[in-house]
Amino acid sequence: MIVRKLSDIRKSDRNVVSKTWESARLLLKDEGMGFSFHVTTLYAGTEIEMHYTNHLEAVLVLKGTGTIEDLATGETHRLAPGVMYALNAHDHHIVRPQTDILTACVFNPPVTGREVHDENGAYPSEADMARQAALAS
Repeated sequence: MIVRKLSDIRKSDRNVVSKTWESARLLLKDEGMGFSFHVTTLYAGTEIEMHYTNHLEAVLVLKGTGTIEDLATGETHRLAPGVMYALNAHDHHIVRPQTDILTACVFNPPVTGREVHDENGAYPSEADMARQAALAS
């Protein structure tokens, strides 16, 4: 059994901060669950373009408001507490938080913990990360 407190994760290296979001990564790949679980805050007034080409993600909005735009279709959906969206087709999208948006997110395959978005708004694949590590050593 794995038991963690969000307040402890927020003070650890599992809490990853960028200019537009902060992600507390409660479950990661090395825990062997087959997915990773994050509590993420998307900052108000930002525009976050993402395109997870290597991962699928499901997101539940817990607090806050904003919109998500599907860049393939041009459709925009309102985000508010209780709204879930799933990027089941590696959907290229933009999230525009009007207020800080607190979310619970699941990634498959699971992330390792230190990923940040690349220039395309994606997390690198496991193979890409292994190549980068090999080049660095």
